[in-house]
Amino acid sequence: MPELPVYLASDVHLGSAPPGTEPAFLSWLDFCRTHASRVIINGDLFDFWFEYRSAIPRGHTRVLGALASLVDAGVPVLIMGGNHDWWGGSYLRDEVGVEFHQEPVLLDLQGRRVLLAHGDGVGGGDMGYKLLKLVLRGRLTRWAFRLLHPDVGAWVARRVSQTDSRAGEPIEKQLARTRSLEEWATDYLAGHLDVDLVVLGHTHVPLLKEVFPKRFYVNTGDWLVNRSYGILEPGAPPRLLTWDVEKGLPGPPP
Repeated sequence: MPELPVYLASDVHLGSAPPGTEPAFLSWLDFCRTHASRVIINGDLFDFWFEYRSAIPRGHTRVLGALASLVDAGVPVLIMGGNHDWWGGSYLRDEVGVEFHQEPVLLDLQGRRVLLAHGDGVGGGDMGYKLLKLVLRGRLTRWAFRLLHPDVGAWVARRVSQTDSRAGEPIEKQLARTRSLEEWATDYLAGHLDVDLVVLGHTHVPLLKEVFPKRFYVNTGDWLVNRSYGILEPGAPPRLLTWDVEKGLPGPPP
């Protein structure tokens, strides 16, 4: 039998997404159970995720259960930490059963060498965020955050999240980051001839571009507005599609 495709998504932002987002994403995960050989979620599945030693954020139980069910059914799930949920860890790995990464990773998928990264902090500019990223991910910051009561930590995260401002048409800041990440991906492919595909998220703007012959850059977009996702199939170029909520089936390209 032919190998099933790899399905990729990013930027679902559960916790700040519109009410219909989680049911739509659950129907997509259910579809993946019988149509995907592997599922990759490239960052910001959650709008906030931080694992304390004996507590995790409340909510999204059905999504966590659906991910565990996929793994139990023999469909591996990889989650990349994004700028909102980088602080995952042993709960996701040991209890849910997913493969969880906090740094960009090279993968062999469907006969292609693929660089997978969420996309925050790469490319030119955005120096303020790059400096903040070093602080937020430092050991001292993580230790201090664990001293907060989880309710207080969640309140702080909601205050600093800007997800609500990205639930409409892309603003100029997003478009600038889109251009910056596209340039970065192009330069990366030019300098790494063994890599066939760069997959990013973060901008919330879906994009598929053949940078060099048979070598591609894909940004899987988001589920706040586009409900877009990528498909990698053996011997075929990557594709971007949207999820048709009413039919519970793949929709047209974004």
